[in-house]
Amino acid sequence: MADSEERHRDIDNPTAGELRTEEFQVNMGPQHPSTHGVCRLLLTMDGEVIVKVEPYIGYLHRAIEKIVENRVYNQITPFMDRVEYVSSMMCDWVYALSVEKIGEIEVSPRAEYLRVIFGELQRIASHLLFFGVFALDLGAITPFLYGLREREMIIDLFEETCGQRLTYNYIRIGGVSRDIRPDFEKKCRKFLEHMRTVIADYHALLDENPIFLTRTKSVGVLTKDTAVEFGVSGPSLRGSDVKWDVRKGDPYGYYDRFEFDIPSGQNGDTWDRYLMRLEEIKQSVKIIEQALDGLPEGDPTLKIKPSFKIPEGEYYARVEAPRGELGCYIVSDGKKKPYRLKLRGASYNNLLVIPEISTGCKIADLVAIFASFDIVMPEVDR
Repeated sequence: MADSEERHRDIDNPTAGELRTEEFQVNMGPQHPSTHGVCRLLLTMDGEVIVKVEPYIGYLHRAIEKIVENRVYNQITPFMDRVEYVSSMMCDWVYALSVEKIGEIEVSPRAEYLRVIFGELQRIASHLLFFGVFALDLGAITPFLYGLREREMIIDLFEETCGQRLTYNYIRIGGVSRDIRPDFEKKCRKFLEHMRTVIADYHALLDENPIFLTRTKSVGVLTKDTAVEFGVSGPSLRGSDVKWDVRKGDPYGYYDRFEFDIPSGQNGDTWDRYLMRLEEIKQSVKIIEQALDGLPEGDPTLKIKPSFKIPEGEYYARVEAPRGELGCYIVSDGKKKPYRLKLRGASYNNLLVIPEISTGCKIADLVAIFASFDIVMPEVDR
């Protein structure tokens, strides 16, 4: 009788070492605010610890690559705007570069300078959105207000130039859609001076916040080798101390005429990926100032027929977009429409490395890790 009572007592009150848990699965998304779009992560959990992450994509697939094969070259630019709407200037640019290389279409120096100016403004605007949303995902509201405040100034410059605030359709084959307004340079310089001043406030908001440091330092460490193996690019790659930037490594446009540095991290953790964006904002300010100083006179537009043919050939163009390498591969069979068009978005590779570095982390860390890669799902699904 005494032995039976002892056994019942052991079952009802097990010690910590005797506790057993079973793995279970939980969905993060597809409708989840921290996935920044429609993305489903199937998580296998052991309590709070992540055992496995399986991304499920395709919810935003729009068949853009196939649709544009049935459009003439000039009709394709508006579709490019929608590939990655947070930095659509870059999508227009990489498409125009690819067509111009195959068609041997010359771009005026003024258009090349304007492309650099608007491309770098787009980079700052994208990184400002990252700054706000990243902090918001970790529970801080104020940085979001700061980031959108300065981003609105850039969007106003875009709107005054091309009439749009999101899908710009500005960088066209052979140039840009129109020249800048007479007061653009003055307004742009005023913004750059303002940005140079407030960036210190951005650092002050988060860099010494103990909660922010705990959530980012040594969390989601991405090593150099793993980053290269998975094809990670952009600030996420440079955060792992790999100094690769298409603007320096394979210059396009007039980037070889400007002086700027490539920031790099040391540990490859969530903190380094956050810091890269702020450092790149400072470099973009330097590039834009140089471009404004050297902006040549001339007509930045190119008057071409609504429908035209380019010679047979193929070319892969790439640009350094805010999230990494953005590529466009076109095969021309000499007709008015591309025979094949294939895009390379940085968010796809950056998403695929998340399961590799998230295993063993707590589920709360996954939100910070995901946000630190600044993934935009329409670029993944296209």
